[in-house]
Amino acid sequence: MLSNMNMKLRNIPFSPPDMTELEVAEVREAILSGWITTGPRTKKLEQQISEFVHTDKTVCLNSATASMEMVLHLLGVGSGDEVIVPAYTYTATASVVTHVGAKLVMVDSKKDSVEMDYEQLEKAINDKTRVIVPVDLGGIVADYDRVFDIVERKKDLFHPSNALQAKFGRIIVSGDCAHSFGASRKGKMAGEIADFSSFSFHAVKNFTTAEGGAMTWNLPFGNEVVPMDVDYMPTVPKKEGETWNELLYRLSQLFSLHGQNKDALAKTKLGAWEYDIIGPWYKCNMTDIMAALGLVQMQRYQQLLERRYEIVAKYNEGIDNLNDNLDDNHKVVYLNHRDAEHCSSHHLYLLRLSGRTREETNQVIERMAERGIATNVHYKPLPMMTAYKALGFDIKNYPNAYHLFENEITFPLHTRLSDEDVDYIIENFREVVSQL
Repeated sequence: MLSNMNMKLRNIPFSPPDMTELEVAEVREAILSGWITTGPRTKKLEQQISEFVHTDKTVCLNSATASMEMVLHLLGVGSGDEVIVPAYTYTATASVVTHVGAKLVMVDSKKDSVEMDYEQLEKAINDKTRVIVPVDLGGIVADYDRVFDIVERKKDLFHPSNALQAKFGRIIVSGDCAHSFGASRKGKMAGEIADFSSFSFHAVKNFTTAEGGAMTWNLPFGNEVVPMDVDYMPTVPKKEGETWNELLYRLSQLFSLHGQNKDALAKTKLGAWEYDIIGPWYKCNMTDIMAALGLVQMQRYQQLLERRYEIVAKYNEGIDNLNDNLDDNHKVVYLNHRDAEHCSSHHLYLLRLSGRTREETNQVIERMAERGIATNVHYKPLPMMTAYKALGFDIKNYPNAYHLFENEITFPLHTRLSDEDVDYIIENFREVVSQL
């Protein structure tokens, strides 16, 4: 097991949530308040997220998946439309496209990069393309400038099918920001860069509400008043003087609660039982119990991020030292989480064992597990999954995505790691890799 007999075996989980008595107290207060579903705490968390990411509106939902699908519903994307996503991502990025009946289009990764190949992206666009979904993998904000440049060049191909699409006048960019809450690029926060952004607050994320997510948007016309003669969603009553931001927020509430025009809080008012169903829609609202966790996490989040920065810096130093003793064909490569132009959320610490096979990398994972260290893999490309094979995707068409996967291993990265834990992980990784 351990060559250094003085090194005590540790038990290091991959990504446990960082909870304190503060979260416990706030959840308890929410439970005892008599209001446990969507209510005042959810609305307060929405406001705080908007302040944090610099947007006018935020909608809290039960997952990033619900948020990404909500974007497609708001845009009226469906049968006959195409949505482009990277092949190197988690299924949620792609599955929501099939949920709305649109055609899923995948593009390969750039060589030796977790970002999509932007040249392939440009070639994949046609007159049916409605949405592009870049992914902020590992918490590193994608190159949205490049995406928007491509979208501008392809404006002539875009033919809107409703009033909201017409306001854009181009393909819409919907960021999968599941990993990047708190990240920034060129002075802008994830959440205010893409047209729409979707965050995950799942238990393994930096910021968690157990389950949960949020949708934000940043529209050039967001504060313009919606003309009363705009026929956007015929069954939704119009409101005089309502802006596009206000309309999208109102529609999001309808989409997240069965199309019901009164939420539970409004229905509890004496004599106010009656409601209408505006559309046969969905159920994906956040509860106040979940939001209670989020309110405390917001208080702690800057401190949590700074601890992640420290851990990544220690990992980088350890890997650099390891690489000094490895030949050029077998260097260990890690992601650039921070430089002059960007600062990621430091969500995942992805490593690639250059020159190694998937089988050799799996041996490293197994040997680390024997030493009490849980590691992971991010990601097995979607074209390798049964569901996407059945849709006709073949990994042979995505060689760069496969190359990223074939020797990838992800270290534990969470704020319950001590400096001693980090040293233990680095030392054991150095020993295991040297034995390959």
